[in-house]
Amino acid sequence: MNARLLLILAIVISGLFYLRAAYAGSAGQIYLLKPLTTLLIIFLAWRMPGSSLLFKRLILAGLFFSLAGDVFLMLPQDRFIAGLISFLVAHLFYIAAFVSSAGFQMTAWPLGAYLLYGALMLLLLWPHLGALRLPVLVYMVVILVMGWQGLERGLFLNTQGAWLAAAGAAFFVASDSLLALDRFRGQFPAATALVMITYWTAQTLLALSVGK
Repeated sequence: MNARLLLILAIVISGLFYLRAAYAGSAGQIYLLKPLTTLLIIFLAWRMPGSSLLFKRLILAGLFFSLAGDVFLMLPQDRFIAGLISFLVAHLFYIAAFVSSAGFQMTAWPLGAYLLYGALMLLLLWPHLGALRLPVLVYMVVILVMGWQGLERGLFLNTQGAWLAAAGAAFFVASDSLLALDRFRGQFPAATALVMITYWTAQTLLALSVGK
């Protein structure tokens, strides 16, 4: 088994142990395993033989800000805004990565698909956001642009790496949607598992997209 597969296996195992700890309420293991899983993904991206050094650096920057977001969101105090800002910056780095290698693309159906999805999410969330309406709206715009440009880049370059990044961006949109629904519309038991599985899938795909 090569090093890449071993790292992916380590990410999966660490993530599964985190989920077990999260549902068992084991705070010590949560504080260890949540950042550890993202750190393993960062290491995976760092080891990938990237064809574009700029793209790789921008993806790594996004992963590091995601790690900061992980830490803020798992603290016992409510650090939601700090986590939101950290992930917003991460998405800006991901957008920069996509645009750096494909330019800013604008095709009708990818734009329309993400606009429709964003409108539906906003319809579901808006009455429940309260004082957080503006920061959540700004965040939604940024992550939807990230998902949209990831898809545009996949269509434009049509390479394995570009499609991995597009899939990663889409999984990130799904993960944050689930997180928002759980936080603002009402908690549901499967939320933690669904949010983290889609989140770490997104980050792993983005890390793998660095490769040639």
